[in-house]
Amino acid sequence: MSEEILINVTPRETRVALVENGVLQEVYIERARRRGLVGKIYRGKVCRVLPGMQAAFVDIGLERAAFLHASDVMSRTVDGEAENDAPVVDITQLLREGQDISVQVIKDPMGTKGARLTTQITIPSRYLVFIPKVATVGISQKIESEQERVRLRDIIQLFMTDQEGGGYIARTAAEGASADALRADMLFLRKLWQSVTETEALAEPGTVIYDDLPLTIRVMRDMLDSQIERVRIDSRESYQRAQAFCNRFMPELETQVEYYPGERPIFDIYGIEDEIQKALERKVQLKSGGYLVIDQTEAMTTADVNTGGYVGNRNLEETIFKTNLEAAQAIARQLRLRNLGGIIIIDFIDMSDPEHKRQVLRALQKCLDNDHARTQITEVSSLGLVEMTRKRTRESLEHVMCETCPTCGGRASLKTAETTCYEIFREILRESRQFDTQQLLVLASQEVVDLLLDEESASLVELEAFIGKPIKFQVESLYTQEQYDVVPL
Repeated sequence: MSEEILINVTPRETRVALVENGVLQEVYIERARRRGLVGKIYRGKVCRVLPGMQAAFVDIGLERAAFLHASDVMSRTVDGEAENDAPVVDITQLLREGQDISVQVIKDPMGTKGARLTTQITIPSRYLVFIPKVATVGISQKIESEQERVRLRDIIQLFMTDQEGGGYIARTAAEGASADALRADMLFLRKLWQSVTETEALAEPGTVIYDDLPLTIRVMRDMLDSQIERVRIDSRESYQRAQAFCNRFMPELETQVEYYPGERPIFDIYGIEDEIQKALERKVQLKSGGYLVIDQTEAMTTADVNTGGYVGNRNLEETIFKTNLEAAQAIARQLRLRNLGGIIIIDFIDMSDPEHKRQVLRALQKCLDNDHARTQITEVSSLGLVEMTRKRTRESLEHVMCETCPTCGGRASLKTAETTCYEIFREILRESRQFDTQQLLVLASQEVVDLLLDEESASLVELEAFIGKPIKFQVESLYTQEQYDVVPL
């Protein structure tokens, strides 16, 4: 499989595209005004302890207080390693209101929810993750070779004898890394942590004491490996920084990083801009003629599969099976591309053949194997639905690039002009009874006024006769179809 990383850098925004076999699979966007918070370490102050929720809210200087659960005060999963089975201690025994505490963000603020925190701080490098307060050694579960796992564990434990406190997790990228490279990583992390502790000692609550690397360098650290054919960067300055990082930490991969000097935008060459625009739409067309409808809500994301214009060549069951197979691949790609997380419900077209159900699930699982985010899939339910979860640490593409529609308020629908007319009629009756006026003035949009004076004119005449007062109308061009005012004169 051919994989490329394209990096588009402008003064206020950096965008990264992961392309597999010429097809866009993932997009990362970082804006100067709103950088992601995951990985940042803050000096915070506990502002509220909630025993009933076994959690606390911590002020870290953001608009909303961040959330810290009792389980995240004790321990949490890092790079595929399982959590320990230690029971969660009562939150009131761990924290008190007004207490200063160092915390790390593990989930960005999303919607109405604040950031999620942990006190189990971790600092990643190219090959390792440093855990300052726990003297342990872990290996990423994605490294499957038992021989390699033992080798990495032995190397880390050997070099840990020269150091005081703290533990390490070997990341997936550590597979095959030399002992010298691992030791250099350990020394780098030690120096970095020493710098963090010095900053922490002087920091006031609500300040950042450690910030993760910018997006371009994080991509080099976390995504660049021998499977990536090349990384193309369209900014000379960012290219030089990326090259210097590679030269220091992974010289064997330095030749894979290229500067793109072309006049044509790098994303246009691969059709990335068009794919990003399509990823913001509800409807996803399938090559066969079928289509998906993807709806993202705060509670969950739903994906509905439809045959659309695909009629097949043999029989109905075969048509449904082929549509579902294609949809499984498309859904796996859309989850990565749109960065959809949390609970996801997939409504495949009903299949009567159990073997077809198994094949569709296998196809979905196989396509999700390449996903960097952790996923979990259930069997097809009795209602024909597939439930799954995908780990979410940052905002979806839609939430990064879009905002709630001010007209519909996020409902994705508007009241009809007819509905607004009848609401106006009821408001006129209320106003006429409440106020002793000579006449009433209705302010509304052009569509509503036209309907009132045309199709609803007979009803309007009856209403004027009933209240015994004339009604005037005024078009307000800035009003939406739902907005109106009834003013007594």
